[in-house]
Amino acid sequence: MKLTPILIGACSAMAISFAAQAQTLTIATVNNGDMIRMQGYTDQFTAETGIAVEWVTLEENVLRQRVTTDISTNGGQFDIMTIGMYETPIWGANGWLVPLDDLSEEYDAADILPAMAGGLSHDGTLYAAPFYGESSMIMYRTDLMEQAGLEMPDAPTWDFIKQAAAAMTDRDADINGICLRGKAGWGEGGAFITAMSNSFGARWFDENWRPQFDTEEWANTLNFFVEMMTESGPPGYATNGFNENLSLFQQGKCGMWIDATVAASFVTNPADSTVADSVGFALAPDNGLGKRANWLWAWALAIPAGTDDVDGAKQFIEWATSKDYIEMVAENEGWANVPPGARISLYENPDYQAVPFAEMTLESILTADPNNPTVDPVPYVGVQFAAIPEFAGIATQVSQEFSAVYAGQQSVEEALAKAQAIATEEMEAAGYM
Repeated sequence: MKLTPILIGACSAMAISFAAQAQTLTIATVNNGDMIRMQGYTDQFTAETGIAVEWVTLEENVLRQRVTTDISTNGGQFDIMTIGMYETPIWGANGWLVPLDDLSEEYDAADILPAMAGGLSHDGTLYAAPFYGESSMIMYRTDLMEQAGLEMPDAPTWDFIKQAAAAMTDRDADINGICLRGKAGWGEGGAFITAMSNSFGARWFDENWRPQFDTEEWANTLNFFVEMMTESGPPGYATNGFNENLSLFQQGKCGMWIDATVAASFVTNPADSTVADSVGFALAPDNGLGKRANWLWAWALAIPAGTDDVDGAKQFIEWATSKDYIEMVAENEGWANVPPGARISLYENPDYQAVPFAEMTLESILTADPNNPTVDPVPYVGVQFAAIPEFAGIATQVSQEFSAVYAGQQSVEEALAKAQAIATEEMEAAGYM
């Protein structure tokens, strides 16, 4: 007779437990500064909604692997994933993501920059909301440039960058003229060298999907990069990605850094950067061929179709990518530290227009053209990637071969021959050739 209330009590406890679980969102994200900053405000979201949040914060290459495995197998580990312009249209087309076509009127989806909304949509439907958007640009030490007797143009060439890097390098003072990504990973060093190759006239594939690593343009790109980094780059650059170079620049160990525009707020923040008061900005370099080496990207929040809490996930996405969130960060940390590159209204705001890197960031975003990313025509969309499902696997392997060159383990010629063989085999197997 005494078992019944115990069972009832146990069932009630289980029901409460399940309810609590249903109101806890698990979010996978990248360990970039703006994402870390967002996590610091999560308690306010929980206070407003009653929905708890558990974060899984991962290094970029690991994040890509984890979320790709989970969503392709319908693993259901995450309620929200941080993904980008490469994954979103492909996964949306596969039915792996929940459409974001019913966001609230107050959210104002029409305020998202067209470059970002377009890259995060499939067939006109938004499948991920941009937390921040970016291109890439040059961040440089104005004091070191002046000491070298040089003046940075607003739109420099690669030849000028190489010359300036050599002039600013001071090995005795542990100052490298230039810091660039060499880390393996299609979205790490692979993204940088691909964007750079566009300005050298190179392509991943020709119009018949034939890989192009056996061309003079790719040889010129890789040889120039290796020569410049050997002469003026930091030791061990083969393992440096975004975060490693950010740390080097903030410590005063880089004369120039060409990377994501979103880094501007971190290199100019006196709390984090020892060179905050002497940072200038310029467009990514070109070679006079009509294409600059700037990419286009957004780190965005998406809902995997396997989640059990679509409504809660949408609430969080609206909160984290809203105008109100931007205002909250501005109020607490200043306009220079708000997530950039996502909303039209931000760049119309006089307070933000006064931020020293705002104009250069917007110009870099608007001049990146994912539909015409290269000098010669290509069959793919994407500036620092080709928007086909096979690209991530191919580019990961190719980037590993390139990093082996940077580490002195093989020659440029050997790496390009391997890249050509890898890409050709994979494209033939996939039926493109």
